[in-house]
Amino acid sequence: MKKIILFQGDSITDCARNRENDMFLGVGYARMVEAQLGLECPNEYTFLNRGINGNRIVDVYARIKADIINLKPDYLSILIGVNDVWHELGNKNGVAAEKFEKIYEMMLEEIKAAVPDVKIMIMLPYVVEGPATCNNEENPERFDYFKCEVAKRADAARRVAEKFNLPYIDLQTAFDKASQKAPSTYWAYDGVHPTAMGHELIKREWLKGFEKIK
Repeated sequence: MKKIILFQGDSITDCARNRENDMFLGVGYARMVEAQLGLECPNEYTFLNRGINGNRIVDVYARIKADIINLKPDYLSILIGVNDVWHELGNKNGVAAEKFEKIYEMMLEEIKAAVPDVKIMIMLPYVVEGPATCNNEENPERFDYFKCEVAKRADAARRVAEKFNLPYIDLQTAFDKASQKAPSTYWAYDGVHPTAMGHELIKREWLKGFEKIK
């Protein structure tokens, strides 16, 4: 029987996936992982993408039964956190860092209780300079806020991963290093959403993490 790999998160994971057909994982890192692992390990894995645009930690938690537990994944990766900050900037509907950590912890406890053999890796949220994240006339300190608050969610996700003894993937460091080679918008066109090159970067980091849990 094929092992199930489940990708969970927000728009970075969603990336135009087909809601009606699980064969089409979108055009982002999930699809790239599927291509490489599917080539290297034919018929070994089934790949599922349940990322949803705009999701915060509370949104993922709200659909934990349908989009995680009921799927009974063998492997699960989670990338969430940037919208918990972005939504606060946009419509004052973000999720505070303390609540983010509590919900993340509750979510993992429930997943592990319902699917005890699942192997999980946590992907830390990131942000770089770009049109959506940088300063403007209305908010001259926008990027400083964005970077600081996303870092708080990343720290929270790291602490939760460590509490459950799970591997975590530091995407901020990966994007920061990449941005030394080319402008940040080369990797994430608006400061959050990856370009093809950014998705390739995430895919490579994802595969490094997967080596630790497979």
